[in-house]
Amino acid sequence: MSLATVALEHLNPRMTANILLIDDNAIQAATRQTILRRAGYFVIAVLNPVRALEQIQGRDLPEEIGLVITDHLMPGMTGADFVRALRKTHPMLPVLVISGLEEAEQEYAELDVTFRMKPLLPDNLLETVKQLLGESGSDLSAVS
Repeated sequence: MSLATVALEHLNPRMTANILLIDDNAIQAATRQTILRRAGYFVIAVLNPVRALEQIQGRDLPEEIGLVITDHLMPGMTGADFVRALRKTHPMLPVLVISGLEEAEQEYAELDVTFRMKPLLPDNLLETVKQLLGESGSDLSAVS
């Protein structure tokens, strides 16, 4: 194995999990998708929660999903409505909800999710994702 290969593996570790990212704000979705991809995750970004639910329940996604990250306020369906529907078919799938509304956390009380407030800085996003996926000790400094 060459030094270049070792360096490349350090900067872009093997894809460890597939993440479904749902956010109707295309800029926020693209930003989070970039942060997560640079950390080595395979990320499927969907702008519509109804479509995301159809894809995950219909097994229309190219890979098995290990984590869902969703916004709270979205047209057509709130994050809480999405998670309630998701729990019917995927009761154990880890979910991270990111919202700018502190009071929204109450809507997720019985839904077994991790709730974080916006703005969620890249290091905090990656640390939360790592915890939810049960990963240990990866070096986040290579991501910045």
